[in-house]
Formats: sequence, structure tokens, C-alpha cells
Amino acid sequence: MPKLLEGKTAIVLGVWNKWSIAHAISQAFVREGATLLLTHQNERAKPTVEELGNELGVSNYYPCDVQLQSDIDGLAASLKAEGRKLDVVVHCLAFANHEDLNQPFVKTSRDGFKLALDVSAYSLVAVSKALAPLMTDGGAIMTLTYLGSTRVVTNYNVMGVAKAALEMSMKYLASELGASKIRVNAISAGPIKTISARGIKDFSKVLDFVQQHAPLRRNTDPAEVADTAVFLASDLGRGVTGNVLYVDAGFQIMGL
Repeated sequence: MPKLLEGKTAIVLGVWNKWSIAHAISQAFVREGATLLLTHQNERAKPTVEELGNELGVSNYYPCDVQLQSDIDGLAASLKAEGRKLDVVVHCLAFANHEDLNQPFVKTSRDGFKLALDVSAYSLVAVSKALAPLMTDGGAIMTLTYLGSTRVVTNYNVMGVAKAALEMSMKYLASELGASKIRVNAISAGPIKTISARGIKDFSKVLDFVQQHAPLRRNTDPAEVADTAVFLASDLGRGVTGNVLYVDAGFQIMGL
């Protein structure tokens, strides 16, 4: 059986550790034959990312702190200098201050609000602007979102607002980049026990509630999100753009 991403080059932004969704996506991409590139935020993160990437046979690594426009521009310049053509861009980046996730939303600081929106939402716009010119044969850009973008999830707070902005940014990008045969989508994963998720107060209660009430009566496996990313990156997803695809054991359909 042919591999779904054979001949495609994909760059994944946001691999932090082996428990992350970004790492699961990277594993699935390599399994399906993609040439994989990874970024790291800074020198402190570089050894960990390289250790994980070396296990996967990553082709190259690039520094990219998305809060620094110079880093984003430098990433694009490095890829261009190497003669890289991109087919897939995966944005797995989000951040909010711990204190803004552990107090009532009404107490969100101005600086904390700006930070969450900058890292979690605007970065998709900035990265797409920089890397889309390298997608000369079209391709797929995707990001990760969560149900807290459309519904109030206790303690998700400013991150829910950031995810709402991310989803609308994705749709505007899909509209504008479609003419270049670039598809832009978001995957809304169910809650997964990642290191990042531990920053959300009482996260274990969220996992328990979803397991009890989702139609499939279980939580989401990172591999399920990764396989959806493969679908979107491959030619199987060629007609899908501007969408939020839910991979959450069906929890998003449930009411009371």
C-alpha cells in the first residue's frame, strides 16, 4: 500500500515533548513517507526537539520563536536558501500565562490577553504569510483548536478566546490562500493528557467528564488526531478547506 505523504515535505511547529499532539503528528507523517522538518523556540528547547526528531529521521531543524518576526522571516529565508518546497505546514502553538488560566476570566490582564492572542492566534497568520510562498504546488496548512473556542469551558478562560480568534483566522486564510491551491483547516481535538494541558486548573475533571459523556465513552487518543492530520495533508483531503474537524470521540454533539 502506497504511503499517503510520499514525496511531500512537511514542517511542524510546536514539538515540545513526546506526549504532545505535535509529536504524534510528526510520527504519523514519517510513517506515511513525508520528509519532516521541525522548529524549536530557542536554544533551551533545541536539544529536546533534536533528540525527538533524530528518532524520527528529521531532515533539518530551525529556530523559530513566533513572537519574533525576525525568527519567522529567518525561517522562511533558510528554507528558501536550501531550495525547500513545502507541501504541509502544521501549527501546534498556543500559550497563556498560568495566572490567566487560574483565575476568573474577568480578571484577565491586558498583557496576558495580548500574549495569548499573539502566540495562539496571530502566529498562524504570520507563519502562513511567511511560508505560503514556498508552497509553490499548493498544499495544506493546519492548526489545532479546542471546543473552548465556541463554548465556555471552566478554567479555559483566555485560551478559549484565543482559539476563537485562531479559528476565524484559519477561515480567512483559507479564503485567501485557496487561489494558490493551499488548503487551511483546524483540528479540534478532545482533551488529551499533555504537559500543556496540565496548566489548566482541574483538567483531570474535564477528562473524567468527557469519558463519561462522549458518545464513544472515552477520551481522545493523540494518534487519532495525527491520522486526521495525515488525511488533511494528503491528497485524500484535497477538497477540504476552511473547516474545523472534530476529533473528540463525538463530545461536541452533546447537550445536557
